[in-house]
This record gives sequence, C-alpha cells and structure tokens, in this order.
Amino acid sequence: MKRKINLLPFIFIALFIFLLNWYTLSGLLVISTSKFLIPVFWMSIAGISGAFIYVLLQFGRKKEVDFLFTSITHTVLILLTAELVLSLSLFLGDGYRLFSGSSRSLYWVEFSFLLFTFTVLLFIYGMIFGKYKYRVIRHVLYFDDLPEAFDGFKIAQISDVHAGSFNNPKAIQRGIDLINQQQADLFVFTGDLVNNRAEEIKPWMPYFSQIRAPYGQFSILGNHDYGDYVQWTSEAEKSENLRQLKQYHAELGFNLLLDSHTLIHKGQQHLFLAGVENWGVGFGQRGDLKKAMFGAENNDFKILLSHDPTHWEAEVKTFAPKIHLTLAGHTHGMQFGIEAFGLKWSPVKYRYAHWAGIKEENGRTLNINRGFGFLGFSGRIGIWPEITILELRRKS
Repeated sequence: MKRKINLLPFIFIALFIFLLNWYTLSGLLVISTSKFLIPVFWMSIAGISGAFIYVLLQFGRKKEVDFLFTSITHTVLILLTAELVLSLSLFLGDGYRLFSGSSRSLYWVEFSFLLFTFTVLLFIYGMIFGKYKYRVIRHVLYFDDLPEAFDGFKIAQISDVHAGSFNNPKAIQRGIDLINQQQADLFVFTGDLVNNRAEEIKPWMPYFSQIRAPYGQFSILGNHDYGDYVQWTSEAEKSENLRQLKQYHAELGFNLLLDSHTLIHKGQQHLFLAGVENWGVGFGQRGDLKKAMFGAENNDFKILLSHDPTHWEAEVKTFAPKIHLTLAGHTHGMQFGIEAFGLKWSPVKYRYAHWAGIKEENGRTLNINRGFGFLGFSGRIGIWPEITILELRRKS
C-alpha cells in the first residue's frame, strides 16, 4: 500500500513564497515602471523554482551533495532571506502609510532594497570569508578539587571539522597554525571529522596531523562520522567506512576514546579523561557513559568528551560519580547569528537552549564549541569557527 503524502504543507509553503515574491515585486514597481519588469521577474522566479525542485528530486535519488545542488540551494536560501528582510521593512512602511493616509514613500522603498542588498552581501561575505574566520575563545575555569599539579593546565578543543566541506588549503593551514600557537597542554577533538565518508579527511590529513600537544591528542566520534546520512551498497561497506575513519584518527595522531577512558598523568597526580560514542536526542544514542566511566574514583577529577550537548542535559549533569567538565560541539551555533555588543543570539536557540560556550549546573561545567568547519550552508555569519582554550585553575 502506497504511503499517502499530505500536500497541505507544500501548498502553504508555495502560497507563502508566492505572496513573498508578489510583495517584493510591488516594491520594485515603485522604483521602476519598465514594461518588462513583471514578466522578467516572474520568469526568473519560475526558473529558480524549477531548478530548486529539480535538484531536490535528484538529491532524493542519490543522497549526495554536489556543486549544482549547493549552488542552487544557496541561491534560494539567500534570496528568500533577503526577501524576508525586504518585506518586513516594506510592511513597516506600509503600516505607517495606512495610519497616515500617505502614498508609499520612494525613499523608504529604496531603503528597504538597500537592506535587501546588504543581506545578500552579508551572505556572500560569510561564504567567502566567514567560514574560515577562525577565532580563539578562552575560558578560565575554577574548581575546588582540581589536583594541584594541574593548576593552570590548558586544554585546546575543536569540534565539527566536516572535512568534506573544505575547499581552501591556505585557510585550513592558518587554522591549524592558530591551534598550535596556543601551546596547550592537551588537545581534544569532539566529533564530526567528516560529513559522511571517511575519504573526505584524506586530502586534509597533512594539515590536521600537525596538531600536537605535550599530553596528547584525543578524539571522539560525532553523529556524521557513522555514515548514517548516505546510501551504502551494503552494511559491510558502511562498516568498512567507519573502520577506515577510525584508522584515519590513529594516523592523525588522535587517540579515539570510544566509551573508554585514559589517565592524564602529571607528576604524582592525574586527570580522568573519558569519551563516549555519539549520544544525542534525535541523533542516535550509541554512547555508553557507564562503560566509559567504569573504574573512576570519587576523588578523580573527571573530564568527558561527548559530541552532542543533549547528552549532558539528559544524563551527564546528574551522573554519579560527578563529572566535573564536559566538552561538546554539534550545534555549530547554526553558523548564523550575532555575538556582539552584549548580544548572543542564533536561531539554533530554538532547538538547544544552551548552544555555545560555558554552562554550569549542579556543580558541573559544560563547554559547547561552535565548530571548526561548516556543513549545509557553506559559510558562517556572525558565528565564526572556534578554537577553544580552557585553562583549569584550582580555587585557592
């Protein structure tokens, strides 16, 4: 029996897009009276819409992202976002016009199209420059029970490399150099080395293999590393892909922690460092926290690597024995938002209440890294790629 498709949501989306474009055209008609404007406008919209539907149908068949798919979907994303900004501005102007009884102001319409242009340029900036605009974010964290030998110990964290999205070797080298310049004691990578396939990291291995820290480099897997989002000819092929990815971690000098732990020794004292396989609400729950923490003593200072921050919310922050510090990634800060002038906002907040930076609760601390790479949208706007430096301090 064939599955019935509910067409109502698609009808509402199509109607919304039509009205959005009609409203955009109404603004253009204030600026230009060319007889060619209306047919050219609607022919352009029809052409873009047709191309978008085509690449969606193709993507549904092959489950792979190619240049054509990326180009058209990004064009649609940019234009829709810019039209929304434009329409909001026009709507405010029209609201004032209804109360004042005046006609549409040419100056206000021109201002609205300046906002449209600014939005398009902002997206272009994010796609060309923003996705490689690496920044170092530093946190000093204080703990009562940090071993004295580790007072001042520095951990460098990156997450969500998504190597299959990279296209600029010089920019990647700049990011790697920035990591090494921090001279951290320990390096950790918190998952999603690739988008889907292990082979994506191969061109970039000479770069990421340069990362070194005196007390080692440790890593975990993220939801994309398991190959769940592409079609495989067999389960054996999918399993081989995962095996190969784990081998690449080793060749990079990254020690994978798969529901396991290690001790980081300094003098006569140590840190308990554990890592779990991916565990996330809606993204697979493979990780076994109890297995990873087996053998931990109550007086051990414990650090956990767990890709998805929903794991911390669901299990880690109440786990016994106490896990002092959890390092996660996954959200990317949605690669879009604003963090300036005291503001911190991204649409991702509607999925994750805490989506970046430090959170403390129940005597436990969580850090969410904004990601080193990018996925889906080939850029970043306002939420720049992050290298985190966490300095551990003992409360005096």
